[in-house]
Amino acid sequence: MSSAAAKFSDYLELTKPRLSLLSVLTALVGYAAARPPRNLLHLLSLVLATSIAAAGVAALNQWLEVETDAKMHRTADRPIPAGKIPTGSAFVLGGLMCVFALFYTFALVGRLACLFTLLTIVSYLCFYTPAKRWSRWSTEIGAVAGAFPPLIGWTAAEDRVSALGWILFGILFLWQIPHFMAIAWTYRDDYSAVKFPMLPVRDASGRRVAGYSLVAAVLLVLLTLLPVYLGLDSVWYAAAAGGCGLWFVWRAFEFLQAEVREFAARRLFFASIAYLPMTLGALVVDRIVFY
Repeated sequence: MSSAAAKFSDYLELTKPRLSLLSVLTALVGYAAARPPRNLLHLLSLVLATSIAAAGVAALNQWLEVETDAKMHRTADRPIPAGKIPTGSAFVLGGLMCVFALFYTFALVGRLACLFTLLTIVSYLCFYTPAKRWSRWSTEIGAVAGAFPPLIGWTAAEDRVSALGWILFGILFLWQIPHFMAIAWTYRDDYSAVKFPMLPVRDASGRRVAGYSLVAAVLLVLLTLLPVYLGLDSVWYAAAAGGCGLWFVWRAFEFLQAEVREFAARRLFFASIAYLPMTLGALVVDRIVFY
């Protein structure tokens, strides 16, 4: 009984449920911000399809990265390098999940939503994952892949992409820069051990990493205010987005100014986790209540 439970937990870990949840929630943000007619079955189909696609991508990503995962302390205990799940099983499970999610999305969610789901899968597995080994721009490539879920939700609701949908894409893209820079600086020794050529590995002082994070945070705040300028959200949202944005920029500024950056990087990381749901939540509530 305990081994069966452990086996299930290993397969659950293979799907990276916390990361997959972020994809589902941001897809829901796109769906809700588009304000579609109420259709519970359609909404549940979107949630199920996005969940399965994200889980499949996570499994295939770990299958592709088993060698580097085994060499890093933060990933060595993942199910495949730890020997808990065979590589073949991870490949089959991940592949079946992705294929099923695409067919399910096409049939019950929408054709454009299926296209953006496909773009998410391909960009993450075929561009971002290999880019981590050879490209200094791997973080930005990964940020593109991670910014597609709001467009999955938006096109599920509207069957097209309008201005606010692209703004949500941009918000997710820019948010990931300081978020992942903070993570990568904290674990730069691990990334250096596997020779990932990302900025935190090449920047010994961390000043360029912190400066880049600050610039991205400022651009992010400006982009979150664009819907108000375009008349797509109210001043109530502007106040919420502006307040959250100033706090986030301050954390990025602290990262730049800190003499010992490890603690400041963690503060920026936790701030990024809080900032995104607060800002996107305010946007959705404003769209539903005031528009």
